[in-house]
Amino acid sequence: MNYSPFFKLEIFCPEENVDEILEALARAHAGEVGNYDHCSTIIQVQGSYRPLEGAKPAFGEVGKLILGTECKIEINCREEHLVEAIQAVRDAHPYEEPVINVVPLANHRYGGTI
Repeated sequence: MNYSPFFKLEIFCPEENVDEILEALARAHAGEVGNYDHCSTIIQVQGSYRPLEGAKPAFGEVGKLILGTECKIEINCREEHLVEAIQAVRDAHPYEEPVINVVPLANHRYGGTI
């Protein structure tokens, strides 16, 4: 059986945007594992950033350090849907520069799970 490589996307966003981002990811076929879809993990985390001159922050002010609670979405995605999934996040995300980590998974045969 031929399996395509899986990647894990890690996306940081405000809690109020989680559902919208997850729906966008589902439309891009991220979170599909076997006979399931919408497979994801959401973790509450503490984040920080400081907008620099020229930034247009969704929250906070230029030059001021922002510390706050946000969510981390972890979701698996097949290689053939990766570009579409990343674009879906960018389109749905409120941040000017969304953090999207793309991690290759060695255990791709089972959708990134064992």
